[in-house]
Amino acid sequence: MTKNDTTAANGVPPTPSHTVGPFYGYALPLPGGEDIAPAGHPDTVTLHGYVYDGEGRPLPDALLELWGPDPQGNVPTADGSLRRDPASGGFLGRNGVEFTGFGRIQTDANGHWYARTLRPGARGGNAPYLSVCVFARGLLVHLFTRIYLPGDEAALTADPLLSRLDAGRRDTLVAAEEGAGTYRFDIRLQGEGETVFLEFQ
Repeated sequence: MTKNDTTAANGVPPTPSHTVGPFYGYALPLPGGEDIAPAGHPDTVTLHGYVYDGEGRPLPDALLELWGPDPQGNVPTADGSLRRDPASGGFLGRNGVEFTGFGRIQTDANGHWYARTLRPGARGGNAPYLSVCVFARGLLVHLFTRIYLPGDEAALTADPLLSRLDAGRRDTLVAAEEGAGTYRFDIRLQGEGETVFLEFQ
């Protein structure tokens, strides 16, 4: 066994490269990451929910990234979600006017998350949806899923992804309407009611 052998039980604590984490709280969360829609925009919707592990326990340290098109179905090209002050390097946040379509949200101590964004428009033959990337404890690789909003049942039925799923699995991708522009979407990482996750190649 050499002096630099990282598997040696020599009392040196493991580094992040030797553990699963999470380590999201140090640099990834951004102030106002949940406020994607410009304040007062008429097409603003609020999404919220919980992230649950395989045993149904809420995760207080998961991180979600959301991105999606504007209400006309156009992918935003405006910079601004992570604006920095060129002089100090400090975080400036969004400019409050342009819609970037991107948000990053950390779950709270109860595993709850929320985001304010614009209701997405349809693109390329798909029903309107938001893309989601999930980072959580125990995941060596982040997971991808979608949030479809109810309202146009014909579009949901014809969607190329949703149409290939049985009803139980399909429902894990469609948010529940709660009224007043608010929708609930829970993410279950494993077990009963596991959210449908996508694989990109």
